[in-house]
Parts: sequence; structure tokens; C-alpha cells
Amino acid sequence: MTRAVFAGSFDPPTNGHLDIINRASSLFDAVDVVIAVNDSKKTLFSQQEREEMFNELIKPLKNVTVHSWNGLVVDYAKQTGAKVLIRGIRNTTDFAYEFDLSLMNYNLNPEVETLFLPTSQKYLLLKSSTIKELAHFGGDISGMVPKIVENAIKEKVKQNKL
Repeated sequence: MTRAVFAGSFDPPTNGHLDIINRASSLFDAVDVVIAVNDSKKTLFSQQEREEMFNELIKPLKNVTVHSWNGLVVDYAKQTGAKVLIRGIRNTTDFAYEFDLSLMNYNLNPEVETLFLPTSQKYLLLKSSTIKELAHFGGDISGMVPKIVENAIKEKVKQNKL
């Protein structure tokens, strides 16, 4: 069985993230969506909120599970027996960053390979930070995030947390 890991902060989960997850689920026996927990990073959604949203979003995908991890993703892969790290890329800037990261991860654990999945064209411009800024100013984010995420962001805006 080939297990793959798709890790990120996912703050918030976007349609682009779901696109990568859906495509990965058709390529691998099991896909772990790993929410990176970094206490020094300020996030809009708590780790628990992101987990709850993802658990709802992945319900149709029987081979996808959601986990949180506070550490190196290669250590998570080693602990779970995953052999592939999935990295979504939108452009050459993403590729340069992710390529360097993949080399570091390979040096840390050469048993884990990194697979780059380019995003679908319609999600090229999706960035979590841009979505949060757009929502803050009342912009339409409905085509960028799933409905449950959109509602959660709107609630944060109402609470002045964005």
C-alpha cells in the first residue's frame, strides 16, 4: 500500500487544496492530509477548526484522512510509513521554494520522495492570504473556498477576527 502525505497550514482550506487532495486520492492507496501546527504562526483558524472543516470536506474520499502534526513532515512520514510527500505548485515561484524544500526533506529521509502536482488552471491564483484579505474587505470568495469554509470565514469577519 502506498501512503502519501499532503501537508500544509491550510489556513483556510481552499478549493485548490481540495483539487490536489482529490487528484492524489486517485493516485495513492491512502492520503494523509496533515495540518501543520506551528504555535509561533498566527492563524485565522485553530488547528481544531481546520481539522473539523477538512473532516467534513473529505467525507466522500474513503482513502483520505486528516491529522495534525507539530514537527517535521518527514518525521510524520517515517512514523506512518508514508513514502510520498505531495506538494501542490501554482507557478515557478512555488516550484523554486518547493524544490529546495524537497531536497532538504530528501536529505532528512531519503526513503520519502516528493511529488509535485501542479494546480488545476482555475486555481492558479488561489492563496490563503489573498482569500483572507479579500474576505476582510467584503470581497466575494465563494469560488475560492468550499461553502463551509466561506461561512466560517464570514463568521470570523463578523467577529472582527480577520
